[in-house]
Amino acid sequence: MGFEPYPSLLRFFLRTLLGFSFLLTIHIAMSSLEEPLGLDKLPSMNTMDRIQRFSSGACRPRVDNLGMGQCWIDGRSCSTSNSCNEDNEEYTAETFPWRRHTRSLSRGDSFNQKNMTMGRNSMKFGMIDNSFCASDYHYSPKSNNKNIQDMAFRFMKGIPKFVKIVEVGPRDGLQNEKNIVPTDVKIELIHRLASSGLSVIEATSFVSPKWVPQLADAKDVMQAVHNLGGIRLPVLTPNLKGFEAAIAAGAREVAIFAAASESFTKSNINCSIGESLARYRAVTRAAKELSIPVRGYVSCVIGCPVEGPIAPSKVAYVAKELYDMGCFEISLGDTIGVGTPGTVVPMLLAVMAVVPAEKLAVHFHDTYGQSLPNILVSLQMGISAVDSSVSGLGGCPYAKGASGNVATEDVVYMLNGLGVNTNVDLGKLMSAGEFISKHLGRPSGSKTAVAFSRVTADASKI
Repeated sequence: MGFEPYPSLLRFFLRTLLGFSFLLTIHIAMSSLEEPLGLDKLPSMNTMDRIQRFSSGACRPRVDNLGMGQCWIDGRSCSTSNSCNEDNEEYTAETFPWRRHTRSLSRGDSFNQKNMTMGRNSMKFGMIDNSFCASDYHYSPKSNNKNIQDMAFRFMKGIPKFVKIVEVGPRDGLQNEKNIVPTDVKIELIHRLASSGLSVIEATSFVSPKWVPQLADAKDVMQAVHNLGGIRLPVLTPNLKGFEAAIAAGAREVAIFAAASESFTKSNINCSIGESLARYRAVTRAAKELSIPVRGYVSCVIGCPVEGPIAPSKVAYVAKELYDMGCFEISLGDTIGVGTPGTVVPMLLAVMAVVPAEKLAVHFHDTYGQSLPNILVSLQMGISAVDSSVSGLGGCPYAKGASGNVATEDVVYMLNGLGVNTNVDLGKLMSAGEFISKHLGRPSGSKTAVAFSRVTADASKI
């Protein structure tokens, strides 16, 4: 639904003007209180022009007041007191004579401060919610352009110009599917993803078929795609035996996975965190001898299905261990998708204190719809590698309640809107998502893909 700042303000203006008309009718003893406004009582074109000039945007916070939950809307620069910078009083006195000044608040006046905060937040999307007293807002027709530019700079300065997307659909996306996906479908999916411009595609996993039957064809898949030119095709290897099988099948890059939760590690790979790290040291040593790059994963970086919230210090410890043993990149995974920007930031701060930001990636599941805001705040903190899964495929067989990964289509759409380069063709990517979704017999998990399909369908009816 689009916003309508002008009609909303005009309705508010006319309601107030009707109130003045009511008082005027009493003063001059008119015979009817229901007499409609005459043309002479309507606002002049000059005044209407001023309203339009004023309402070119709603309020936005000052640069120094930016924070989570604040409105970010084109137009104004407001302070936390709801009082806009009034560089010029020319219009406010004449055009808005009903403006009511808010009183100063003491530090202890928390109730009224809360009400004012609610009023400020009700200005979302350029629409005024009169239930929070829109007349409390102090307006000025001029914006402080420097503040706006500074605010935009502060918002965008941490976001990289290029983001590497690691497509995990063929492995992480399909591993939890109950019905076995034919090998030729997996191979075709990888080819379609590669044609979209994705340069890193996690192809499969060399794990025991007993534990993950869906990936029992890892050898066949890898042999069919390992010669794709210019495409990195890492595969997951839980131990030295898996590493050796991967290399024999033609793998040129591998990944190892640890967790920040003891309980999850036990259920996932049947050992403790310490024991898992010992296994991976053997893998990284063998990989180093063959000049094979190793990527590291840390699962449950925000929460665990058994233990609950995970301390950032635990995540930092495991990430540092993987980095020290030679992993060129560490992917931080919110396995059950419980993270929000408020929990992602402290986790990243703890990890970035021991591992350089350029060596980190983020991997979010979209259980609570928080993946995109989590990715955005990660980018603002300097992360430039993002894991995602075409069509939002995914889940974890050992994490109850874990939903699919964030959809690659949604990530690319957001990054395109931010002016961030990914080298990915969104149209071809959605085509790959449509291909695998049709095979699985369900709609795409990508909101972007669903929206585009509706637009296309509606356009075909015209």
